[in-house]
Amino acid sequence: MFIVDALAMAGSMTWEILWALILGFGLSAVVQAAVRRSTVVRLLGDDSPRSLTIAAGLGAASSSCSYAAVALARALFRKGANFTAAMAFEIASTNLVVELGVILALLLGWQFTVAEFVGGPIMIVLLALLFRLFLRSQLVGKAHEQADRGLAGSMEGHAAMDMSVGGRKLLSRQGFTAVSHVFVMEWAAILRDLVIGLLIAGAVAAWVPGDFWRGFFLSDNPVLSAIWGPIVGPIVAILSFVCSIGNVPLAAVLWTGGISFGGVVAFVFADLMILPILNIYRKYYGTRMALFVFGTFFAATVGAGYLVELLFGVTGLTPTDRSARVVEAGITWNYTTWLNIVFLLAAAALVIRFFRSGGREMLRMMGGAPDEGEHADHQHHMD
Repeated sequence: MFIVDALAMAGSMTWEILWALILGFGLSAVVQAAVRRSTVVRLLGDDSPRSLTIAAGLGAASSSCSYAAVALARALFRKGANFTAAMAFEIASTNLVVELGVILALLLGWQFTVAEFVGGPIMIVLLALLFRLFLRSQLVGKAHEQADRGLAGSMEGHAAMDMSVGGRKLLSRQGFTAVSHVFVMEWAAILRDLVIGLLIAGAVAAWVPGDFWRGFFLSDNPVLSAIWGPIVGPIVAILSFVCSIGNVPLAAVLWTGGISFGGVVAFVFADLMILPILNIYRKYYGTRMALFVFGTFFAATVGAGYLVELLFGVTGLTPTDRSARVVEAGITWNYTTWLNIVFLLAAAALVIRFFRSGGREMLRMMGGAPDEGEHADHQHHMD
């Protein structure tokens, strides 16, 4: 019975956020089809405020699963992008994307969406300051040597593919094909994390009693809870192995359990520090740089959680309602159902075009070698 309850909860959450996922990845696919990868590299040549702002904007428009974002950041770094700018792009491509904001609003409330778009830039600024203070050129040089070895991490082939056609061709048949390719590939990349996240959130919501979470998050003491939340949030994220958008349902469970507002923000932003990704950093950049990235990312994540908690507390925007859509198991005939039907039809059209234009071969390549996707001529798939 416990398993049935967990699966029912996971199914309900999936239905609640399905249209938002399709919409978010659809918008991202349009942007990625319009902006060429070479343009991104050219704009990220240093760590100036202008370059970091561009990196954040381009990253937000190029949503990816966490593994693909990490692989893409290395690809940009190898091609000449500044390391700090590449990391800013990586953070934005998982934590400043439209679909994350929509799902946060659906499951938790609009305040969490605002917190995403306020806290994300704060995290990037804090990280840039930490890099400016502590990152040495010698360490960057050694990281570049390690990156050029091209060791595989995860989603290498996917990150290496540039499926853009340029803005002028976006409304053409070729543009529609490019959008379909990006759309399906992004879904394929994130599907594992999304399914795992929903199952974990469903299990936790169904099985773990509320008293446990209230004690663990010190929710009876608002001051201690506000201090403890942004610290423990990333730790739970690291140990949960769930990243990308897949961690939002679990964030909703933690919120109903009593974690602080800043703790939820820090938990969501910690998707780039889960244990498998830390091991990928080691392969990509070497052990010393991996430890440096982990330490600075953790500090920036906690700092962003504290600052969001403070800003929202001062302005009176911190939500007080601990309810979340995540605990409402069941599917009803409402606006969500109608939206899901409409967006599922649109997704079906993109999937059909994907497979009719050579997409099957791209799926086989998405987990391949780092440079493999660069040698594939995407134009052959445009017929």
